[in-house]
Amino acid sequence: MRFIVGIFVCTLSIAAADVASDFISEEIVPDALDTAPNQLISLAYKGKAVKFGEELLPTDVIEQPTLEWNVADPSSYYTLIMTNIDPSSRQKPIYREFLHWLVVNVPGDDVSKGETIAEYVGAGPPKNGGVHRMLFTVYKQPDKLTFTEAFMHNRQLGIRLRFSQKNYSDKYNLGDPVAGMMYTSRYDDYVPQLHSEFMKGVRV
Repeated sequence: MRFIVGIFVCTLSIAAADVASDFISEEIVPDALDTAPNQLISLAYKGKAVKFGEELLPTDVIEQPTLEWNVADPSSYYTLIMTNIDPSSRQKPIYREFLHWLVVNVPGDDVSKGETIAEYVGAGPPKNGGVHRMLFTVYKQPDKLTFTEAFMHNRQLGIRLRFSQKNYSDKYNLGDPVAGMMYTSRYDDYVPQLHSEFMKGVRV
């Protein structure tokens, strides 16, 4: 029995190391994070599971995805952050990070029951901006918290531009992310529409 348990623990350790190495090899650490998570978020768009680093076009990610994370404790609260860490390009990320989604006080991994601060916005890399890394991170909160940021609808800029999840984590004592996920995206014909709607600040 101890032998079987030992194998199981060893397998989990190897899997966690593999996850962390993916975040390091993609330079998410140190570009956006100081420490890599050791668990992956299960991410799906329209029911289709997404693999780490998979390329999805903006047209593919217009609708809010579904997420789960295995480390979720149903009695604890979590913060979910989605950012583009490469605007306007990975070579010149002068607007790093752009906040695409922010949900706080999530009980367990039930995002629908959390408090949305920034409504979901899909990827929209600019033309000639190359491939952008779209990062999802989950932080375990020390408790249910009061967040001071004003609500932002899905075409409102607010604090989205040059958002820093490192600073946000420090502000609310969230620590390091417990789970994460990343896909990549590049420009397609939907992007001009998205950018135009953002400039108008309209709700759609």
